Amino acid sequence: MTIQEAIHSARKIVIKIGSNTLAKADGTQNTDFMQSFAKQCKTLIDQGKQLVLVSSGAQVSGVSTLKEWARKKDVHFRQALCAIGQVELMAQWRKAFAEHGIHIGQLLFTKEDFENNHRSLNIRNTLFTLADEGVVPIINENDSVSTDEFAIGDNDNLSALTAILWSADLLILFSDIDGIFTDNPKTNKDAKLIEEVKSIPDLRKSITIGGTNSFGTGGIETKIQAAEKSTVYGIPMLLANGGKENILVELSEGKSKGTLFLAE
Repeated sequence: MTIQEAIHSARKIVIKIGSNTLAKADGTQNTDFMQSFAKQCKTLIDQGKQLVLVSSGAQVSGVSTLKEWARKKDVHFRQALCAIGQVELMAQWRKAFAEHGIHIGQLLFTKEDFENNHRSLNIRNTLFTLADEGVVPIINENDSVSTDEFAIGDNDNLSALTAILWSADLLILFSDIDGIFTDNPKTNKDAKLIEEVKSIPDLRKSITIGGTNSFGTGGIETKIQAAEKSTVYGIPMLLANGGKENILVELSEGKSKGTLFLAE
């Protein structure tokens, strides 16, 4: 299966957008990207697809709003910053999608929501209702109340849990990298892009996994964990560079590359 085939054959797609994709070089919110991405989503929706977004960026948006809090490291300030930023994040997504006549809905989760059967069923029903009515659900972890005990910890795994719960056909992770490489392409010019993954255990043996990135909470490890979760449930996962121009449409037309994890 090619990336183009994976997108074309999928009706229900979960798309995760990482903090690095949503942040400009100075760490503030990239509203130009959000406007462009909403337009790309409209293209896929017009093709009959249903989309659910898992959007990072609450803290980035908070820093954009209250720049004087940018260097505060205290956990209470960081959680307060996310509370402020989440409002701004959704306001910008609402504005971006409204230009195309699309409504959005917000859902904020903690790990407990996926561990409780009653809550999980409510989440599933809400996702189905929103998507069936043409509304794009936008999901984030509830960073303002999550603690280490109750936190999912990263939106890569959150997006995989969402894809499984919603019975999605495809999970797409957009980050600041083109996909999985044999080594870190930023430090090793000979690193090669792995375009297709059939066996995740074999992949782990053949690559070097680095740490987290500048603004995000995840790294290559959390992306592989997301693939492990989704592919077991028959949901292929695509990892690609969200910062590339018109990336969602380019992937759907077979004009851009990434790493496709095949479903088991």
